[in-house]
Amino acid sequence: MNAPARAGAAALAALLAAAAAPVAHAAPDPGFTWAVRPAGPTGPSGRDYFVYTAAPGQKISDKVTVSNLGSRALTLRVYATDAFNTPDGSFALLTADRRATGVGTWIAFRAGTYRIKPGKRLQVPFTLTVPADATPGDHSGGVVTAITQQETSATGQRVNVDRRVAARVHVRVNGPLSPSVQIEELAASYSAPVAGTSDMTVAYRVRNTGNVRVTASARISAAGPFGWSQGRPVSRPIPELLPGNTYTFTEKLPGVAPVGPLRASVRLTLADPATGSALAVRPVTRTASSWGVPWLYLGLVVVLAGGVAVFAVRRRRKA
Repeated sequence: MNAPARAGAAALAALLAAAAAPVAHAAPDPGFTWAVRPAGPTGPSGRDYFVYTAAPGQKISDKVTVSNLGSRALTLRVYATDAFNTPDGSFALLTADRRATGVGTWIAFRAGTYRIKPGKRLQVPFTLTVPADATPGDHSGGVVTAITQQETSATGQRVNVDRRVAARVHVRVNGPLSPSVQIEELAASYSAPVAGTSDMTVAYRVRNTGNVRVTASARISAAGPFGWSQGRPVSRPIPELLPGNTYTFTEKLPGVAPVGPLRASVRLTLADPATGSALAVRPVTRTASSWGVPWLYLGLVVVLAGGVAVFAVRRRRKA
């Protein structure tokens, strides 16, 4: 397969992996449709994801349920891989051409492929072995089921398309836990209007510098001289952020007046993604400066100063 074809297949695979939801289904296709979910004693369990707390060196046995919802028999590849966050905040899994180095290497299946008849489901056993030197904190990945099909592109090329459906895996390794984030590359910009107010644009990047996955609520605000509040603050939820990963955001604060020196502030309050409750750590705050030139008032001052100067000159001439 040539480079463009490989790129197209990889992009589709990444899209399907990113869509791994509590009950993951393949892309709509009457013949190839299937679902993946953690298994219970007789079928899919009530679990949304595979979530474990384990010690270094511990071995865990579990099963994943794969249901064939289509009209044709499926022969699926089953394997595990690592997770990461996409720039827009989605949970995604490494594409098939990228080698896992984390949780994806901890999980082993008895076979690499499994055949499932139409309308049937299969419980696939696996073992998860935490390495003896695994670092404390959260390690995330997914159990992937995949089938490769040849399709014709819009340009008439035959390409291999990797369709994937996955169930998320989160492993928390025992040891000291450190929920922590940083606000990076914070920048504020403001284009002052001739009169009235304008928007302040605030761009910033959030990095998970701890060893556990977190969510956060962000509050972005602006202030002028002496802490004078400006514009309307903006709040947004920060999606689940895996350790070492980043999200980049751009906000617009409306109604900011051109009052000279301006300061943008971003405040993050961390929460546990599993429960939604706030974590017992101090909120993270960072500020950046900008400048809003009050052109209308500055113009009035210039005109007034000019008038005063003309008046003073005329008085001297009369004297």
